[in-house]
Amino acid sequence: MTTTENGTTKEQAEQVSVAVRPRALARRRRRASAARFWRQYRTHRAGLFGLGALLLFALLALTAPLLVGSDVDNVTDAPGAPLEEPSAEFPFGTDQFGRNLLGLVIWGARVSLLVGLLAAVLSVAIGTLIGVTAGHFKGWYATVMMRITDWFLVMPTLVLAIALATVMPRSLLTIIVAIGVTTWPTTARLVRAQTLAVETRPYIERARALGGGHWHIMSRHVLPNVMPLVLAQTTLIISTAILAEATLAFLGLSDPAVVSWGALLQDAREAGAVSSGHWWYLVPPGVAIAVVALAFTLCGRAVEQVLNPRLGVSR
Repeated sequence: MTTTENGTTKEQAEQVSVAVRPRALARRRRRASAARFWRQYRTHRAGLFGLGALLLFALLALTAPLLVGSDVDNVTDAPGAPLEEPSAEFPFGTDQFGRNLLGLVIWGARVSLLVGLLAAVLSVAIGTLIGVTAGHFKGWYATVMMRITDWFLVMPTLVLAIALATVMPRSLLTIIVAIGVTTWPTTARLVRAQTLAVETRPYIERARALGGGHWHIMSRHVLPNVMPLVLAQTTLIISTAILAEATLAFLGLSDPAVVSWGALLQDAREAGAVSSGHWWYLVPPGVAIAVVALAFTLCGRAVEQVLNPRLGVSR
């Protein structure tokens, strides 16, 4: 029996090497996959534009307390006069209370992006859970779940979100829940279709023959294969969630004490900015919503085309 320098036997060292090698190989494969994904993503100019815009807005949102201060929404100590036109001191003008609109737009990015991300995560989580389980178990369970999904699909999403936001307390959590529980059916349909395709592959039959249970098959075999679709769907739903949050805030169903882009549009409507010609009160938050929604859509389309080359390449 030979002994290595650290006192372990050769056989023990070989066992440790065999145990470590699969983990190291898995890490190398993940790194190679990420590098390959980035190389392909860089070929999509629209996707790069969307990613750059998102990084810019994310940076503004994260550094908002340093750029504009935490008292930017203070109405009792506003720095300007009400409804001042854009100037060197106030590049976006001021609102009806004399607050700096540039600071409010930057601060509102924090809420709008946060609500959009969390609502999209909730929506995708619900859709993925229902889609994977309905595709795996089939039978009466799949029938019931798909009929519920069809009911949500034919109902107007915005109407359902408004109904939920109306009966629940006005808060950011209410907005997130209202958007998340009304936008999942599309994800559920897509994930179920992908799950049914994965379930027909030979290695699923081998896993069942070797004694793999439902949880093992769904978590170790089905879910990894549907994750690319889930990732692409998430980036697409975020833009829908941001638009929905802006709509609900514009309708006055959000927390009135929270500054968001939709809330700024609601304030502009109440101040009569449309009829009085105060365009600077409406344009900045509206453009911000449109740019972020477009950026997420471009990123989502690029991710979708990289993960599924059969969709074609759009440069």
